[in-house]
Amino acid sequence: MEAFQVVIGGVGMQIEFVWKHMREALVVPILKIAVFLCICMLLMDFVEKVYMAIVISFVKLCGRKPEKRYKWETIKDDDVELGNSNYPMVLVQIPMYNEREVYKLSIGAACGLSWPSDRIIIQILDDSTDPTIQELVQVECHIWESKGINIKYEVRDNRNGYKAGALKEGMKHSYVMQCDYVVIFDADFQPEPDFLCQTIPFLINNPEIGLVQGRWKFVNANECLMTRMQQMSLDYHFKVEQEVGSSTYAFFGFNGTAGVWRISALNEAGGWKDRTTVEDMDLAIRASLKGWKFLYLANIQVKSELPSTLKAYRYQQHRWSCGPANLFRKVVMEIFTNKKVSLWTKLHVVYSFFFVRKIVVHINTFVFYCIVLPATVMVPEVVIPKWICVYIPCIVTLLKAVGTPRSFHLLVFWVLFENTMSLHRTKATIIGLLETSRVNEWIVTEKLGDALKDKIGDSKLLKKYRFNIGNRIHMTELVVGFYLIFCGCYDFMYGKNYFFIFLFMQAVAFFILALGYVGTFVPKS
Repeated sequence: MEAFQVVIGGVGMQIEFVWKHMREALVVPILKIAVFLCICMLLMDFVEKVYMAIVISFVKLCGRKPEKRYKWETIKDDDVELGNSNYPMVLVQIPMYNEREVYKLSIGAACGLSWPSDRIIIQILDDSTDPTIQELVQVECHIWESKGINIKYEVRDNRNGYKAGALKEGMKHSYVMQCDYVVIFDADFQPEPDFLCQTIPFLINNPEIGLVQGRWKFVNANECLMTRMQQMSLDYHFKVEQEVGSSTYAFFGFNGTAGVWRISALNEAGGWKDRTTVEDMDLAIRASLKGWKFLYLANIQVKSELPSTLKAYRYQQHRWSCGPANLFRKVVMEIFTNKKVSLWTKLHVVYSFFFVRKIVVHINTFVFYCIVLPATVMVPEVVIPKWICVYIPCIVTLLKAVGTPRSFHLLVFWVLFENTMSLHRTKATIIGLLETSRVNEWIVTEKLGDALKDKIGDSKLLKKYRFNIGNRIHMTELVVGFYLIFCGCYDFMYGKNYFFIFLFMQAVAFFILALGYVGTFVPKS
C-alpha cells in the first residue's frame, strides 16, 4: 500500500521514500559507528588534557623547578691559570635558506652570546639558492669575523635532506670534533646573551641529560588575528605539554631550534636523518630510546617569528602534521622492541605523544565537529548526548586556553579557526600515515621580519600583498563550508537543539579561510 502511494505521489514522495529506507538501512548504522568512534577519540583527548592539567598543577604548586630536580652550578672562571678552559667548546648552528629578511637578526644574536670567544664556533649553514642572498649572508659573516668572532660560513652544492641534510653536513667539518655541545637556532630566532650560561651548566653537571630545550617567544604575536590564534595553540604546547613531558618521563619532542644537544648523545642516536620532514622529532625519539634524558626550561625564552600569511602557515602546518604521522609509522615497532626504556615510557611515547596528540586530535577535530556532528541534525535516529557535544569539548578548550589568559576573549574565534585548520591537518596526517605523494614536501616557512614595516610607505607593495592573499581559493574548505550551511539550514527548519548557531558560525569560518581572507599582514602606522 505504501509503495502504491509513493508511485502516485510524484517525484517528491519518491525521493522521500528512497531517503527514508536508505537512511534506515545504511546511513543510520554508519553514522552510529562514526559517532561511537568519535566519542572514543574525544574521551582519549579529554583524559589526556585532564592528566596534563593535573601534572602541571602539581609541578607548579610543588615548585618542581629544574634547579631542584637536577644539579646546576655556574661555570667558574676565576682561575687565572686555567683561563677559559672551564668553559666547554660549543658549536652554534644556524641553518638558512633564502632568509633575506631575518639573517642579520639571527647572526647578530648568535654572535652576541655571552661565552668566551675562543670556546664557541658560530656555523652558518647557507642553503640559499639566490646568489644575492648568499652574498649578503657571507658579507655579514665577514663583518662579525672582523670583530673577532669565530664564525664559519658553510655552503653545499645541493639541498639533499633539506634542514636535516644541512645540519648533518655541518657536523662533518673537522673543527666540530673539538666541540662538546651543539646549539641549533633557526634563522628567525634571537637568543638572549645569557642563553648558553643558563643551559650549558645543566649538561655539564648532569651527564644523563642529552638535550636542553628552551621556550619560544613570539615577537609578532599581535601582528594579526591569525598570529594570536597561533600563540594560543603554541603557548599550551610549551607551557603544558613540554613541561609535563620534561617533569614526568624526561622526554618530549625536540622543537628543532632553541635547544642544546650533547654531541655524544646526538652521535649515539645516529645523527641527523632525513627520512621524514620532522628530523628534530626523529632525533629526539632515537636519543630517548638510547636512554638519554631531556630537560625543558620554560624560563629560557628565545624570540622567534610566527608565520603571518595564510600560505606560509598552511605549509608549516602540513609539515608539522604530516611529519609526525609518517614518523609514527616508521618507529612504532622500534619503540616497542627497545630494551633500554621502561614499558611506561614506551606507552607514553606511542600512545600519548604520538597516537593521541599527533593523530587522534587532528582527525577527530575535523571528523566529529565538521562532518559527523552536522550530519546528525539530518538523522534524528542518531542522538549525541550534550555531555559529549557540549560539556567535554568546552572543558578541553578551557584547559588548552589557560596557556594564554590574555587571549581568553578570543576563545570562540580560536575554536572556529582550529576546527577550520583541522581539515588541512587531517589531510596531512593521512598523507603521513599512508606515505603518499606529498609526504616529504618541505617548503621553508616564509619569514617577513621587519620588511613590511620598513616599507610602510610603499603602497604598491601593500596592494600587491593584499592581492596575493585572495589569489587562491581552497576548494575543499569551500565545499565543507557549503555542507555546514546546508546542515545548519536543515537544523534551523526542523531541529530542536539549536546546533545551527554553531554550524553557521563554523561555515563562515570555512568560507573566510577558503577565500584566503585570514592572516592579512597590516603594518602598524
